[in-house]
Amino acid sequence: MPTELQTEMKHPERLMVAHPFNPVYLLPLVELVAGEKTDAKYIEWGKRFFTGIGMHPLHCRVEIEGFLSDRLQEALWREALWLLHDKVATAEEIDAAIAYGPGLRWAQMGTMQTFHLAGGEGGMRAMLAMFGPCLKWPWTKLMDVPELSDEFVDEVGEQCEQQAGDLTPRDLERVRDSNLIAILQALKGNNWGAGKTLARYERQLFEAANDA
Repeated sequence: MPTELQTEMKHPERLMVAHPFNPVYLLPLVELVAGEKTDAKYIEWGKRFFTGIGMHPLHCRVEIEGFLSDRLQEALWREALWLLHDKVATAEEIDAAIAYGPGLRWAQMGTMQTFHLAGGEGGMRAMLAMFGPCLKWPWTKLMDVPELSDEFVDEVGEQCEQQAGDLTPRDLERVRDSNLIAILQALKGNNWGAGKTLARYERQLFEAANDA
């Protein structure tokens, strides 16, 4: 945590955590997190710096474990492990449940805007009225973690290896990067989401080249 990192620093006011996402050369998000002693002007400097190199700085205003994005990712991963553990679905089926549906929506809109849209004219208020009570139903196991026994770890690992087939990690990286570029270019064409960040950065480069 930033506050812990600051404890023995001579200039703790300068420290902030900048948390990017792999592959860093394609994903624009970088979370900026201050500690208790961080001077706000350095957060503002960080926003300008990362915007200047084509990234999307997101100031996590509250210092919490896992920050924002990893908290959300871990919740989904935890539930996926339970679905595997309880033999509800395979690794490939779980990935298909995201890649062919919600994942495509998440590439352009986050969870909140997606559900706001799903509420129709009533927006998020309608969604919460209709489905809010369901959140109390014991569907998920987000408070518990399946036991990561050697047998379960081997089972999950084997399914993921079968899913990859003959593709090595490097092969999967190339496929991932090619797909991400195509998605970013499509979003750039609509000036939306991460594509808006890409379009802004390309304009910056074009203007800098003209000024040179």
